[in-house]
Amino acid sequence: MDVFVIEGGRRLEGNIRVNGSKNAALPLMAAALLTDDKVTFRDIPDLADIRNMVRLLAELGCLRLNEAEGFETGVHTFRNVEQSQSHATYDIVRTMRASICVLGPLLAKRGQARIAQPGGCSIGDRPVDLHLRGLRALGAHITLEQGDIVAKAPAGGLRGATIFLGGRFGSTVLGTANVLSAAVLAKGTTVIESAACEPEIVDLAEMLIAMGAKITGHGSPRIRVEGVKELSGVNHRVIADRIEAGTFIAAAAITNGDLTIENCPIDAMLAVRDRFDAAGVNIRTVNGEDELMRATVRVTADRVLKPVELTTQPHPGFPTDLQAQFMAMLCLADGNSVITERIFPERFLHVAELSRMGANLFRQGATVVISGVRKLVGAPVMASDLRASACLVLAGLAAEGTTVVHRVYHLDRGYDNMEGRLANVGARITRTSDANVPAAATEV
Repeated sequence: MDVFVIEGGRRLEGNIRVNGSKNAALPLMAAALLTDDKVTFRDIPDLADIRNMVRLLAELGCLRLNEAEGFETGVHTFRNVEQSQSHATYDIVRTMRASICVLGPLLAKRGQARIAQPGGCSIGDRPVDLHLRGLRALGAHITLEQGDIVAKAPAGGLRGATIFLGGRFGSTVLGTANVLSAAVLAKGTTVIESAACEPEIVDLAEMLIAMGAKITGHGSPRIRVEGVKELSGVNHRVIADRIEAGTFIAAAAITNGDLTIENCPIDAMLAVRDRFDAAGVNIRTVNGEDELMRATVRVTADRVLKPVELTTQPHPGFPTDLQAQFMAMLCLADGNSVITERIFPERFLHVAELSRMGANLFRQGATVVISGVRKLVGAPVMASDLRASACLVLAGLAAEGTTVVHRVYHLDRGYDNMEGRLANVGARITRTSDANVPAAATEV
Protein backbone atom coordinates (compact mmCIF):
# COMPACT_ATOMS: atom_id res chain seq x y z
CA MET A 1 0.00 0.00 0.00
CA ASP A 2 1.37 3.44 -0.93
CA VAL A 3 2.39 6.09 1.58
CA PHE A 4 3.70 9.66 1.36
CA VAL A 5 6.99 10.44 3.07
CA ILE A 6 7.28 14.16 3.75
CA GLU A 7 10.32 16.05 5.05
CA GLY A 8 8.71 19.18 6.46
CA GLY A 9 9.79 22.74 7.01
CA ARG A 10 10.26 23.75 3.36
CA ARG A 11 8.73 26.91 1.97
CA LEU A 12 6.60 26.42 -1.14
CA GLU A 13 7.36 28.79 -4.00
CA GLY A 14 6.52 28.74 -7.70
CA ASN A 15 3.57 28.06 -10.01
CA ILE A 16 0.91 25.39 -9.71
CA ARG A 17 -2.23 24.78 -11.79
CA VAL A 18 -5.64 23.75 -10.51
CA ASN A 19 -7.24 20.83 -12.34
CA GLY A 20 -10.83 20.40 -13.45
CA SER A 21 -13.31 19.71 -10.66
CA LYS A 22 -13.88 16.11 -9.59
CA ASN A 23 -17.17 17.02 -7.93
CA ALA A 24 -18.38 18.62 -11.16
CA ALA A 25 -16.99 15.96 -13.50
CA LEU A 26 -18.77 12.96 -12.00
CA PRO A 27 -22.40 14.14 -12.46
CA LEU A 28 -21.42 15.65 -15.83
CA MET A 29 -20.13 12.28 -17.00
CA ALA A 30 -23.31 10.60 -15.74
CA ALA A 31 -25.32 13.06 -17.85
CA ALA A 32 -23.74 11.57 -20.98
CA LEU A 33 -26.37 8.84 -20.52
CA LEU A 34 -29.07 11.36 -21.51
CA THR A 35 -28.27 11.52 -25.23
CA ASP A 36 -27.59 9.21 -28.16
CA ASP A 37 -25.00 11.64 -29.54
CA LYS A 38 -21.34 11.97 -28.64
CA VAL A 39 -20.44 13.96 -25.53
CA THR A 40 -16.90 15.30 -25.10
CA PHE A 41 -15.46 16.62 -21.84
CA ARG A 42 -12.28 18.65 -21.48
CA ASP A 43 -10.15 19.24 -18.38
CA ILE A 44 -11.23 16.06 -16.60
CA PRO A 45 -8.72 15.21 -13.84
CA ASP A 46 -6.99 11.82 -13.82
CA LEU A 47 -8.34 10.42 -10.56
CA ALA A 48 -9.40 7.07 -9.14
CA ASP A 49 -13.03 8.24 -8.97
CA ILE A 50 -12.95 9.33 -12.61
CA ARG A 51 -11.59 5.96 -13.72
CA ASN A 52 -14.30 4.22 -11.72
CA MET A 53 -16.98 6.38 -13.34
CA VAL A 54 -15.61 5.44 -16.77
CA ARG A 55 -15.89 1.78 -15.74
CA LEU A 56 -19.45 2.31 -14.53
CA LEU A 57 -20.54 4.06 -17.73
CA ALA A 58 -19.00 1.24 -19.79
CA GLU A 59 -20.98 -1.27 -17.73
CA LEU A 60 -24.08 0.71 -18.70
CA GLY A 61 -23.22 0.72 -22.39
CA CYS A 62 -21.85 4.27 -22.54
CA LEU A 63 -18.32 3.82 -23.86
CA ARG A 64 -15.30 6.12 -23.84
CA LEU A 65 -14.47 6.41 -27.53
CA ASN A 66 -10.94 7.84 -27.23
CA GLU A 67 -9.39 5.25 -24.93
CA ALA A 68 -6.18 5.17 -26.95
CA GLU A 69 -5.43 8.76 -25.88
CA GLY A 70 -5.12 7.79 -22.21
CA PHE A 71 -6.48 9.60 -19.18
CA GLU A 72 -3.69 12.15 -18.85
CA THR A 73 -5.01 14.28 -21.73
CA GLY A 74 -8.05 15.28 -19.71
CA VAL A 75 -10.28 14.72 -22.76
CA HIS A 76 -13.02 12.07 -22.67
CA THR A 77 -15.57 11.39 -25.40
CA PHE A 78 -18.54 9.13 -24.64
CA ARG A 79 -21.37 7.64 -26.63
CA ASN A 80 -24.22 5.30 -25.74
CA VAL A 81 -23.74 2.18 -27.85
CA GLU A 82 -25.86 -0.24 -25.82
CA GLN A 83 -28.93 0.99 -23.94
CA SER A 84 -30.32 -2.28 -22.66
CA GLN A 85 -28.22 -2.17 -19.50
CA SER A 86 -29.48 -0.20 -16.51
CA HIS A 87 -27.90 -1.99 -13.54
CA ALA A 88 -25.08 -0.24 -11.66
CA THR A 89 -23.63 -3.11 -9.65
CA TYR A 90 -22.23 -2.97 -6.15
CA ASP A 91 -18.77 -3.94 -7.40
CA ILE A 92 -18.32 -0.41 -8.78
CA VAL A 93 -20.77 1.60 -6.68
CA ARG A 94 -18.98 0.62 -3.46
CA THR A 95 -15.82 2.36 -4.73
CA MET A 96 -17.47 5.81 -4.84
CA ARG A 97 -20.72 7.19 -3.52
CA ALA A 98 -21.06 9.52 -6.53
CA SER A 99 -22.12 6.49 -8.58
CA ILE A 100 -25.65 7.30 -7.38
CA CYS A 101 -25.74 10.21 -9.88
CA VAL A 102 -26.41 7.81 -12.79
CA LEU A 103 -29.84 7.11 -11.27
CA GLY A 104 -31.61 10.20 -12.66
CA PRO A 105 -30.16 10.00 -16.19
CA LEU A 106 -30.91 6.28 -16.51
CA LEU A 107 -34.47 6.71 -15.29
CA ALA A 108 -35.13 9.62 -17.65
CA LYS A 109 -33.52 8.15 -20.77
CA ARG A 110 -34.10 4.39 -20.39
CA GLY A 111 -37.18 4.38 -18.20
CA GLN A 112 -35.62 2.26 -15.49
CA ALA A 113 -32.56 1.97 -13.28
CA ARG A 114 -31.19 -0.47 -10.75
CA ILE A 115 -28.42 1.05 -8.61
CA ALA A 116 -26.63 -0.67 -5.76
CA GLN A 117 -27.32 1.41 -2.68
CA PRO A 118 -24.18 3.25 -1.51
CA GLY A 119 -22.84 1.98 1.79
CA GLY A 120 -21.48 3.75 4.84
CA CYS A 121 -18.95 6.55 4.82
CA SER A 122 -16.17 7.47 7.23
CA ILE A 123 -17.24 11.12 7.38
CA GLY A 124 -20.77 10.33 8.52
CA ASP A 125 -24.22 9.29 7.36
CA ARG A 126 -25.07 10.32 3.79
CA PRO A 127 -28.52 8.93 2.99
CA VAL A 128 -30.08 9.13 -0.48
CA ASP A 129 -33.65 9.63 0.68
CA LEU A 130 -33.81 13.12 -0.85
CA HIS A 131 -32.78 11.73 -4.25
CA LEU A 132 -35.59 9.18 -4.07
CA ARG A 133 -38.14 11.72 -2.83
CA GLY A 134 -37.43 13.94 -5.82
CA LEU A 135 -37.61 11.14 -8.36
CA ARG A 136 -40.84 9.80 -6.84
CA ALA A 137 -42.34 13.28 -7.24
CA LEU A 138 -41.61 12.98 -10.97
CA GLY A 139 -43.66 9.78 -11.05
CA ALA A 140 -41.00 7.12 -10.57
CA HIS A 141 -41.91 3.90 -8.76
CA ILE A 142 -39.03 3.07 -6.42
CA THR A 143 -38.39 -0.03 -4.34
CA LEU A 144 -35.44 -1.53 -2.51
CA GLU A 145 -34.49 -5.05 -3.53
CA GLN A 146 -31.49 -6.99 -2.18
CA GLY A 147 -29.50 -3.84 -1.47
CA ASP A 148 -30.38 -2.20 -4.81
CA ILE A 149 -32.50 0.86 -5.54
CA VAL A 150 -34.92 -0.17 -8.30
CA ALA A 151 -36.60 2.73 -10.08
CA LYS A 152 -39.11 2.60 -12.95
CA ALA A 153 -40.75 5.42 -14.84
CA PRO A 154 -44.51 5.24 -15.47
CA ALA A 155 -45.79 4.11 -18.86
CA GLY A 156 -46.16 7.67 -20.12
CA GLY A 157 -42.74 8.73 -18.87
CA LEU A 158 -41.71 11.06 -16.05
CA ARG A 159 -43.85 14.14 -15.45
CA GLY A 160 -42.82 17.53 -14.12
CA ALA A 161 -43.63 18.45 -10.53
CA THR A 162 -42.77 20.94 -7.80
CA ILE A 163 -40.22 19.29 -5.54
CA PHE A 164 -38.76 20.36 -2.19
CA LEU A 165 -35.23 19.00 -1.73
CA GLY A 166 -34.31 20.52 1.64
CA GLY A 167 -32.93 18.16 4.26
CA ARG A 168 -31.62 18.09 7.80
CA PHE A 169 -28.26 19.57 6.79
CA GLY A 170 -29.49 21.72 3.92
CA SER A 171 -29.73 20.99 0.22
CA THR A 172 -28.24 17.94 -1.48
CA VAL A 173 -25.77 18.44 -4.32
CA LEU A 174 -25.94 14.98 -5.91
CA GLY A 175 -29.67 14.82 -5.17
CA THR A 176 -30.15 18.07 -7.07
CA ALA A 177 -28.02 16.70 -9.93
CA ASN A 178 -30.12 13.53 -10.07
CA VAL A 179 -33.47 15.30 -10.08
CA LEU A 180 -32.27 17.97 -12.53
CA SER A 181 -30.97 15.30 -14.93
CA ALA A 182 -34.26 13.44 -14.77
CA ALA A 183 -36.42 16.55 -15.12
CA VAL A 184 -34.87 17.71 -18.39
CA LEU A 185 -36.57 14.81 -20.23
CA ALA A 186 -39.78 14.79 -18.15
CA LYS A 187 -43.04 16.07 -19.63
CA GLY A 188 -44.05 19.52 -18.46
CA THR A 189 -42.53 21.86 -15.89
CA THR A 190 -40.44 20.93 -12.88
CA VAL A 191 -39.59 23.33 -10.07
CA ILE A 192 -36.82 22.23 -7.70
CA GLU A 193 -37.13 24.16 -4.44
CA SER A 194 -34.22 24.26 -1.98
CA ALA A 195 -31.94 23.16 -4.79
CA ALA A 196 -28.20 23.07 -4.19
CA CYS A 197 -26.53 26.31 -5.32
CA GLU A 198 -23.01 24.90 -5.70
CA PRO A 199 -20.94 25.85 -8.78
CA GLU A 200 -20.89 22.17 -9.72
CA ILE A 201 -24.69 22.25 -10.16
CA VAL A 202 -24.40 25.43 -12.24
CA ASP A 203 -21.84 23.68 -14.45
CA LEU A 204 -24.16 20.69 -14.93
CA ALA A 205 -27.08 22.97 -15.80
CA GLU A 206 -24.98 24.94 -18.30
CA MET A 207 -23.92 21.74 -20.04
CA LEU A 208 -27.50 20.45 -20.17
CA ILE A 209 -28.62 23.79 -21.65
CA ALA A 210 -25.93 23.45 -24.32
CA MET A 211 -27.42 20.00 -25.07
CA GLY A 212 -30.88 21.52 -25.59
CA ALA A 213 -32.40 21.52 -22.09
CA LYS A 214 -34.54 24.45 -20.89
CA ILE A 215 -33.34 25.40 -17.42
CA THR A 216 -33.47 28.67 -15.49
CA GLY A 217 -32.57 29.64 -11.94
CA HIS A 218 -29.51 27.40 -11.57
CA GLY A 219 -27.20 28.83 -8.93
CA SER A 220 -30.23 29.85 -6.85
CA PRO A 221 -32.37 27.77 -4.45
CA ARG A 222 -35.15 27.51 -7.08
CA ILE A 223 -34.46 25.82 -10.41
CA ARG A 224 -37.13 25.70 -13.11
CA VAL A 225 -37.01 23.09 -15.86
CA GLU A 226 -39.18 22.83 -18.97
CA GLY A 227 -38.93 19.25 -20.21
CA VAL A 228 -37.78 18.51 -23.77
CA LYS A 229 -38.09 15.36 -25.88
CA GLU A 230 -34.40 14.77 -26.45
CA LEU A 231 -30.92 16.15 -25.91
CA SER A 232 -28.04 16.45 -28.36
CA GLY A 233 -24.29 16.01 -27.95
CA VAL A 234 -21.96 18.65 -26.54
CA ASN A 235 -18.31 19.62 -26.10
CA HIS A 236 -17.90 20.88 -22.54
CA ARG A 237 -15.01 22.14 -20.43
CA VAL A 238 -15.28 21.23 -16.76
CA ILE A 239 -14.99 24.06 -14.23
CA ALA A 240 -11.85 24.34 -12.12
CA ASP A 241 -11.77 22.55 -8.77
CA ARG A 242 -12.42 25.06 -5.97
CA ILE A 243 -11.51 22.49 -3.30
CA GLU A 244 -8.15 21.75 -4.88
CA ALA A 245 -7.57 25.48 -5.22
CA GLY A 246 -8.35 26.01 -1.53
CA THR A 247 -6.01 23.17 -0.61
CA PHE A 248 -3.10 24.77 -2.50
CA ILE A 249 -3.83 28.18 -0.97
CA ALA A 250 -3.69 26.57 2.48
CA ALA A 251 -0.42 24.84 1.49
CA ALA A 252 1.11 28.22 0.67
CA ALA A 253 -0.13 29.67 3.95
CA ILE A 254 0.97 26.85 6.25
CA THR A 255 4.52 26.92 4.79
CA ASN A 256 4.69 30.75 4.70
CA GLY A 257 5.16 30.29 0.98
CA ASP A 258 4.65 32.29 -2.20
CA LEU A 259 2.57 30.41 -4.77
CA THR A 260 1.10 31.55 -8.06
CA ILE A 261 -2.00 29.42 -8.65
CA GLU A 262 -3.38 29.18 -12.18
CA ASN A 263 -6.93 28.21 -13.23
CA CYS A 264 -8.23 29.19 -9.79
CA PRO A 265 -12.05 29.67 -9.58
CA ILE A 266 -11.73 32.50 -7.08
CA ASP A 267 -15.22 33.83 -7.82
CA ALA A 268 -16.71 30.57 -6.49
CA MET A 269 -14.66 30.85 -3.28
CA LEU A 270 -15.89 34.06 -1.65
CA ALA A 271 -16.56 32.50 1.77
CA VAL A 272 -13.23 30.70 1.65
CA ARG A 273 -11.39 33.85 0.64
CA ASP A 274 -13.03 35.73 3.48
CA ARG A 275 -11.69 33.25 6.04
CA PHE A 276 -8.24 33.22 4.43
CA ASP A 277 -8.22 37.03 4.60
CA ALA A 278 -9.15 36.91 8.27
CA ALA A 279 -6.30 34.49 8.96
CA GLY A 280 -3.72 36.75 7.30
CA VAL A 281 -3.45 34.90 4.00
CA ASN A 282 -3.05 37.33 1.10
CA ILE A 283 -4.69 36.38 -2.22
CA ARG A 284 -4.13 38.76 -5.12
CA THR A 285 -5.77 38.26 -8.51
CA VAL A 286 -3.16 38.60 -11.26
CA ASN A 287 -5.31 38.51 -14.40
CA GLY A 288 -8.40 40.50 -15.45
CA GLU A 289 -11.61 40.67 -13.44
CA ASP A 290 -13.51 38.90 -16.25
CA GLU A 291 -11.55 35.68 -15.63
CA LEU A 292 -12.46 35.11 -12.00
CA MET A 293 -13.72 31.55 -12.56
CA ARG A 294 -10.32 30.67 -14.08
CA ALA A 295 -8.13 33.26 -12.43
CA THR A 296 -4.41 33.36 -11.78
CA VAL A 297 -3.81 34.37 -8.17
CA ARG A 298 -0.68 34.96 -6.09
CA VAL A 299 -0.81 33.69 -2.53
CA THR A 300 1.41 34.86 0.33
CA ALA A 301 0.83 34.89 4.08
CA ASP A 302 1.64 37.02 7.08
CA ARG A 303 4.55 35.67 9.10
CA VAL A 304 2.14 34.86 11.93
CA LEU A 305 -1.31 33.52 11.04
CA LYS A 306 -4.33 34.85 12.92
CA PRO A 307 -6.98 32.68 14.59
CA VAL A 308 -10.44 32.61 13.00
CA GLU A 309 -13.90 31.15 13.55
CA LEU A 310 -15.71 29.36 10.76
CA THR A 311 -18.80 27.24 10.23
CA THR A 312 -19.29 24.93 7.26
CA GLN A 313 -22.47 25.54 5.30
CA PRO A 314 -23.97 24.79 1.89
CA HIS A 315 -22.74 27.08 -0.90
CA PRO A 316 -22.22 30.03 -0.85
CA GLY A 317 -21.09 29.28 2.70
CA PHE A 318 -17.77 27.74 3.71
CA PRO A 319 -17.45 24.26 2.11
CA THR A 320 -17.17 21.19 4.30
CA ASP A 321 -14.57 19.80 1.88
CA LEU A 322 -12.07 22.45 3.04
CA GLN A 323 -12.71 22.11 6.76
CA ALA A 324 -9.87 19.66 7.42
CA GLN A 325 -7.31 21.61 5.39
CA PHE A 326 -8.21 24.83 7.22
CA MET A 327 -7.84 23.03 10.54
CA ALA A 328 -4.29 22.01 9.66
CA MET A 329 -3.42 25.61 8.82
CA LEU A 330 -5.01 26.99 11.99
CA CYS A 331 -2.95 24.62 14.14
CA LEU A 332 -0.12 27.14 13.63
CA ALA A 333 -2.18 30.31 14.15
CA ASP A 334 -1.43 32.59 17.11
CA GLY A 335 -4.47 32.05 19.33
CA ASN A 336 -7.67 30.03 19.55
CA SER A 337 -9.68 29.20 16.46
CA VAL A 338 -13.11 27.56 16.36
CA ILE A 339 -14.45 25.31 13.58
CA THR A 340 -18.07 24.14 13.58
CA GLU A 341 -19.13 21.43 11.12
CA ARG A 342 -22.78 21.80 10.04
CA ILE A 343 -22.77 19.47 7.02
CA PHE A 344 -21.17 16.27 8.36
CA PRO A 345 -20.95 16.65 12.17
CA GLU A 346 -18.80 13.51 12.47
CA ARG A 347 -16.20 14.67 9.95
CA PHE A 348 -13.38 14.97 12.46
CA LEU A 349 -11.32 11.79 12.17
CA HIS A 350 -8.28 13.94 11.32
CA VAL A 351 -8.38 15.52 14.78
CA ALA A 352 -6.69 12.56 16.44
CA GLU A 353 -4.02 12.38 13.72
CA LEU A 354 -3.20 16.09 13.96
CA SER A 355 -2.89 15.65 17.73
CA ARG A 356 -0.21 13.02 17.08
CA MET A 357 1.77 15.77 15.35
CA GLY A 358 1.57 18.13 18.35
CA ALA A 359 -1.61 20.02 17.52
CA ASN A 360 -3.65 21.28 20.48
CA LEU A 361 -7.27 20.42 19.65
CA PHE A 362 -10.42 20.03 21.73
CA ARG A 363 -13.57 18.59 20.21
CA GLN A 364 -17.05 18.99 21.63
CA GLY A 365 -19.74 17.53 19.37
CA ALA A 366 -19.70 19.29 16.01
CA THR A 367 -17.18 21.93 17.15
CA VAL A 368 -13.39 21.85 17.47
CA VAL A 369 -11.34 24.47 19.30
CA ILE A 370 -7.85 24.81 17.88
CA SER A 371 -5.26 26.37 20.17
CA GLY A 372 -2.37 27.35 17.95
CA VAL A 373 1.07 25.90 18.67
CA ARG A 374 4.49 27.18 17.62
CA LYS A 375 5.35 24.05 15.67
CA LEU A 376 4.07 20.69 14.49
CA VAL A 377 6.25 17.60 14.69
CA GLY A 378 6.45 14.93 12.02
CA ALA A 379 4.87 11.57 12.84
CA PRO A 380 3.33 8.52 11.16
CA VAL A 381 -0.36 9.29 10.57
CA MET A 382 -3.32 7.50 9.00
CA ALA A 383 -5.63 9.07 6.43
CA SER A 384 -9.31 8.26 6.97
CA ASP A 385 -10.92 10.00 3.97
CA LEU A 386 -10.09 12.16 0.97
CA ARG A 387 -9.96 15.60 2.58
CA ALA A 388 -8.42 14.32 5.83
CA SER A 389 -5.58 12.99 3.65
CA ALA A 390 -4.98 16.48 2.25
CA CYS A 391 -5.08 17.91 5.77
CA LEU A 392 -2.34 15.55 6.93
CA VAL A 393 -0.19 16.31 3.89
CA LEU A 394 -0.45 20.03 4.68
CA ALA A 395 0.49 19.41 8.29
CA GLY A 396 3.45 17.30 7.14
CA LEU A 397 4.67 20.10 4.85
CA ALA A 398 4.92 22.46 7.83
CA ALA A 399 6.06 20.01 10.51
CA GLU A 400 9.59 19.57 11.78
CA GLY A 401 11.04 16.21 10.79
CA THR A 402 9.48 13.37 8.82
CA THR A 403 5.79 12.65 8.39
CA VAL A 404 4.56 9.41 6.86
CA VAL A 405 0.96 9.57 5.60
CA HIS A 406 -0.58 6.11 5.27
CA ARG A 407 -3.55 5.10 3.08
CA VAL A 408 -2.99 7.78 0.45
CA TYR A 409 -5.35 5.88 -1.86
CA HIS A 410 -7.97 8.14 -0.27
CA LEU A 411 -6.05 11.15 -1.61
CA ASP A 412 -5.85 9.66 -5.11
CA ARG A 413 -9.65 9.87 -5.32
CA GLY A 414 -9.49 13.67 -5.47
CA TYR A 415 -5.98 14.92 -6.25
CA ASP A 416 -4.05 14.05 -9.41
CA ASN A 417 -0.31 13.55 -8.76
CA MET A 418 -0.40 15.73 -5.67
CA GLU A 419 3.10 14.68 -4.60
CA GLY A 420 4.63 15.60 -7.96
CA ARG A 421 2.92 18.96 -8.15
CA LEU A 422 3.95 19.89 -4.60
CA ALA A 423 7.51 18.71 -5.24
CA ASN A 424 7.66 21.05 -8.24
CA VAL A 425 7.11 24.03 -5.93
CA GLY A 426 9.64 23.05 -3.28
CA ALA A 427 8.10 20.33 -1.12
CA ARG A 428 10.21 17.31 -0.22
CA ILE A 429 7.55 14.65 -0.66
CA THR A 430 7.76 11.19 -2.19
CA ARG A 431 5.38 8.33 -2.77
CA THR A 432 6.59 4.87 -1.85
CA SER A 433 5.31 1.51 -0.66
CA ASP A 434 4.82 1.11 3.07
CA ALA A 435 7.14 -1.89 2.76
CA ASN A 436 9.98 0.56 2.01
CA VAL A 437 9.41 2.67 5.11
CA PRO A 438 11.41 1.87 8.27
CA ALA A 439 9.34 0.05 10.88
CA ALA A 440 9.54 2.94 13.35
CA ALA A 441 7.82 5.22 10.82
CA THR A 442 4.91 2.85 10.22
CA GLU A 443 3.70 2.51 13.80
CA VAL A 444 0.54 4.59 13.71
